[in-house]
Amino acid sequence: MADNDYDPAGSTQMFRAFVEETPAPQAPGSVSTYGSASSNNRSGLIIGVVVVAIAVVAAVIWLAVK
Repeated sequence: MADNDYDPAGSTQMFRAFVEETPAPQAPGSVSTYGSASSNNRSGLIIGVVVVAIAVVAAVIWLAVK
């Protein structure tokens, strides 16, 4: 038996409303948890790149001397 109250566009409309929601504005002076996590990730990435670069330079020097 068919459900006459079913709205096939209802879930699409609810999804669009969810996507178009704007985040609540933060109070002035409040600390964003996203900023500190992004900063930590970025500094970790930079440190990792520097360590890899040093390892590559050391390997090239070692191969040149050998």
